[in-house]
Amino acid sequence: MARILLGITGGIAAYKACELVRLLVRAGHEVLPLPTPGAERFVAAETFYALARIAPPADPYPHLGRADALVIAPLTANTLAKLAHGLADNVLTEAALAHRGPLVVAPAMNTRMWEHPATQANVDVLRDRGAIVVEPGVGELAEGEVGAGRMAEPAEIATIVAQALVGLEGSALEARPPEDSVQSGVSGALVGKHVLVTAGGTREPLDSVRFLGNRSSGRMGVALAAEARRRGAKVTLLAANLTVDPPDGVQIVNTPTAADVERETHVRSAAADVVVMAAAVADYRPVEPWAAKRPKDSVTWKVVLEPTADVLAGLGARERNGQVLVGFGAETGAAGLDRKRAMLHDKNLDLVVYNDVSREGTGFDADENEVVLITRAGERAVPRAPKPLIAAAVLDEVERLLEQSKQEDRSGSA
Repeated sequence: MARILLGITGGIAAYKACELVRLLVRAGHEVLPLPTPGAERFVAAETFYALARIAPPADPYPHLGRADALVIAPLTANTLAKLAHGLADNVLTEAALAHRGPLVVAPAMNTRMWEHPATQANVDVLRDRGAIVVEPGVGELAEGEVGAGRMAEPAEIATIVAQALVGLEGSALEARPPEDSVQSGVSGALVGKHVLVTAGGTREPLDSVRFLGNRSSGRMGVALAAEARRRGAKVTLLAANLTVDPPDGVQIVNTPTAADVERETHVRSAAADVVVMAAAVADYRPVEPWAAKRPKDSVTWKVVLEPTADVLAGLGARERNGQVLVGFGAETGAAGLDRKRAMLHDKNLDLVVYNDVSREGTGFDADENEVVLITRAGERAVPRAPKPLIAAAVLDEVERLLEQSKQEDRSGSA
């Protein structure tokens, strides 16, 4: 397979480069990450080296060695300008000047920056030199604006890299459409399995316009659904008021309230090989919500709440026939961890994912998380990382549980 230099420049999209590293490594390539100092403000270089399965280079000039392709994703407007004008002030831009071979770039920036004539002129310069430009997508940007500027999805970039490498000596990659790039050649315990994931936060109506809710964005559940799909599973996502875009290639079922989650989960879980309950489902709801909007007045509004159904406990009480059941628990501190340990047995789960929501910058409505994976075999702490990487760690454990269940079935039938 190919030796690929992967440049990562500064910007919130740097976290998506983690997934790109995984895809390229899984395809059999040798990947050397080249994060810029700006990129390391978002994701540590050690994370990229770990995903590439290499140690940090001891050689001060690894970026100047032979490479079959140079890929830069995300590519900021600043580094784009440096490439166009031949500047070399860091290892990535030095590598770009020294590289002889395919160059694939995936720009990511604010819409107005992308549309600026200077940026477009720089893009034209790279294209004229033979660079392959993976156009940014349209959607909500980090600063809240909507427009062109989102970095293309890692699977699309990986496919274009594969196409760029076709015909190069020593490369066994074949060009294929993006959908196949996610599914073809994938191996593992999730291939062909049906995975049901819940994501987001439920909203329990107080009246026709007000509700009781929580701060869950759905990022964690969406990351889990995307990772399960990438591993070859058929995925159904029960979406409770997501504030992020759902992944492509999965079935989406809207479940805005706790009752909706309960109904759809119980209907669809029987056909699932894995159920991952990542949604923040309300524990209580108003007993008597108003049908219309309650007008504001000087009278105190007393609301009586009743507990919602414990969906996870109901699933655990069922006969599962090898189904892996995963629960998420947002708690605080050591006492919360103890409660999640008890939940594993009390609700008959296979895996509990504990995340401490008291930690700043992780958990609800954050791009990163830090969790403890609790199974009957023991516990494993997963250090702080972007949620796609946390999702990968969770599904690694799910695959282990599926393989364990398969071995137990074989032993029982022997």
